[in-house]
Amino acid sequence: MPDLIIDGRPVTVPKGTPVIAAAEALGIVIPRFCWHPALGAAGACRMCAVMFLEGPVKGLEMSCMVPAADGMVVSTGHPEAVAFRSRVVELLMANHPHDCPVCDEGGHCLLQDETISGGHALRRFPGRKRTYLDQDLGPFIQHEMNRCIHCYRCARFYQEYCGYFDFGPMQNANRVYFGRFASGPLENPFSGNLADICPTGTLTDKPARFTSRRWDCQRAPSVCLHCSLGCNTVALSRYRAIARIEARENPAVNGHFICDRGRYSFGFATSAERPRQARVDGVPTNVDAAVTQAAARLGKVVADHGPSAVAVAAGARSSLETLAALAALARTGGWQGPAVFPDRATQAAVTTALALLDGGRARSLAAVAKADAVLCLGVSALCDAPMLALSLRQATRADAAVIVADPRPVALPLPFSHLPLPPTSLAEALTLLAGPAPADAAAIQQRLPLFPHLWAAVEQASQTFAAAKRPVIVFAPPYAAQVAAILRDDARTGLFPVLSGPNAAGAALLAAPDAPSLDALAAAIETGDVRALILAEADAAAASPKLAAMLGRLETLVVLDNLPTPGFAAAKVFLPTQTLFESGGTLCNNEGRLQYAAPVAPPGEPVSRDGHGDHPPRDYARKLPGTDPQPAAGLCAALAAAMGLSMPAPSFAAATGIAPGALGASGARVTKFPAFPPAVPPEPLDAAKGLVVVRDDALFGTDEPGRYAALARAQAPAVPVVRLHAADAATLGLPDGAAVAVALGERACDAVLAVHGDMARGVLVVPRLPQWAGLPPVLDPTSLRRRQP
Repeated sequence: MPDLIIDGRPVTVPKGTPVIAAAEALGIVIPRFCWHPALGAAGACRMCAVMFLEGPVKGLEMSCMVPAADGMVVSTGHPEAVAFRSRVVELLMANHPHDCPVCDEGGHCLLQDETISGGHALRRFPGRKRTYLDQDLGPFIQHEMNRCIHCYRCARFYQEYCGYFDFGPMQNANRVYFGRFASGPLENPFSGNLADICPTGTLTDKPARFTSRRWDCQRAPSVCLHCSLGCNTVALSRYRAIARIEARENPAVNGHFICDRGRYSFGFATSAERPRQARVDGVPTNVDAAVTQAAARLGKVVADHGPSAVAVAAGARSSLETLAALAALARTGGWQGPAVFPDRATQAAVTTALALLDGGRARSLAAVAKADAVLCLGVSALCDAPMLALSLRQATRADAAVIVADPRPVALPLPFSHLPLPPTSLAEALTLLAGPAPADAAAIQQRLPLFPHLWAAVEQASQTFAAAKRPVIVFAPPYAAQVAAILRDDARTGLFPVLSGPNAAGAALLAAPDAPSLDALAAAIETGDVRALILAEADAAAASPKLAAMLGRLETLVVLDNLPTPGFAAAKVFLPTQTLFESGGTLCNNEGRLQYAAPVAPPGEPVSRDGHGDHPPRDYARKLPGTDPQPAAGLCAALAAAMGLSMPAPSFAAATGIAPGALGASGARVTKFPAFPPAVPPEPLDAAKGLVVVRDDALFGTDEPGRYAALARAQAPAVPVVRLHAADAATLGLPDGAAVAVALGERACDAVLAVHGDMARGVLVVPRLPQWAGLPPVLDPTSLRRRQP
């Protein structure tokens, strides 16, 4: 490890560390524009010049381009270095429009900081400024090319780091232009990060345009709610509305970046459709009266039918605090639940996936990026967990092999091998690819007899995976049992499960072994064994269509939520809850990492709807509208008190091994993993009877909170898309792009058909939307028909 001296202070850093990063280890920030820790050095801006006084390098050099070495003596404040940087700033400002008062970057602009620190205050260049035409880059990024200083951060992030090429540098010399060949939406699903990494106002956040300055906003560290990865974010709130979401660095999870789904799906919290007032039989009332009514009605059901006639159900987006409170309420009342998972097989699969992580097998996103071979089993990264695709991209940049065994058509910004096998063959593929010994051609032909076109690819992938030193298996919970059977004694292979919700892992950790499933509750309601249900922060229509169909039969339905789900519409008593932005809470991500999201602002109707323009009404004595929502855990305690139940203080420490106060800045991994549950085989699929239905997430609008965010919904297709193999489409006489209808009981779901050649035969891929949740596992091909115009 090199030892060097910077500004008279010694420092020791790992080999290969550039001098600019070594200085940061001492708290010395050398001016820069093009340097970024995730992107490395480019030497484009010339702002990080320092003087090397002694050592293997001497003279004025760029600190981002010189690796730290033994014996170096560096001066960041040397007169020559300071003068050089001052001249660079003056040259960069020669063409700048000086429009700071109307620039969204004003106040946290690196160019402003470096101009002031460089002492530049007078423009001496008498010529005309260079100007550009701006482009429309879609709904997320605002383009103001005249502010560009040609640091190349955007192009390096977009093309090198992310692997997309519809945006980049054009022309040359002083006329370099960063944009597209023609105006149009950026194709990169991580494009929102351009607003974070651009050091000027060239690329800014379009949805937040002209809404606020940073110093106007309340800010708090938060955690993303839109998949199971738990990426770290910063939430900004102004005038009781979430103004924007930014990436928060966490080296072990998301690094410096987040995906566009996590950045732009926050609108559910301030949606005009959000229910903010308690209701009893559809009539608005105050929270205390609603709690009293709920307690009275639940008490009557208990008196008439016993405590087992009351059940509790929750969702995978609830915090650990909420889930623990619901569990404590159910135990205290002797009620059933809380139920979270649609069926026992799903709960057993998630629990098995978590149990597999015991013994140091869990891998983070950062570890996936450093793997030399990754097998994705039943996971399409860009759909199921977008930031996973970015980690896979970094792995392949270091020559890792990526194998994706998934029936869906898979698109990734990286080189990978796709094995489009149907779900019924994925378990066999896992055995062949990651078994104890590499598979040979004979074994493949014996175990995958129906897919001769994939034999060579499977054999190559198996040999690659067997030779890897740092392999990782990324898998969906339905295949957890097969992973357990193969890798129970294999400590070499890391595991990375991808779950179905932001706190699905937490729900599995807190679930009682005898907790019923949502489908079991539906059956109990149908038989009359359950007469009352508390439904907390769950979309029953999406999680369990069987339960959603039974809600009308209940004597009492108490709903606690902050989204206008079908449960809200059916509720006899509705209690509004606060969102994660308002109450805060702890979530457990897919690798068993507990992370706390701090509250950023109290609840309340946004001023834009409550007031006149951007200013609230000046009646200061009135109660602020929309402030009725309360933390779900607090409502559970209030409900218990109203019923005379002595509910203990809820805690998740016993189930996770981590106390809330023990969470660090990067979170803490669970120390108490569940034991392997009894195997619950999923419903067998008879592919010979028709098309196997496979659910698919989209980048926007399919996750539960995102379905209620206007900006996210606007990015989703106007008509859902279903996908079919070209051969199957030809058999059914359906062309690509045809308007089709899929029969679902007495109704039909309209869709557009997309025909692919790189997906499994005998499979119909449908969107993960509530209206599609009732499709059977195997669909009669005659149920898919062309829609008449």
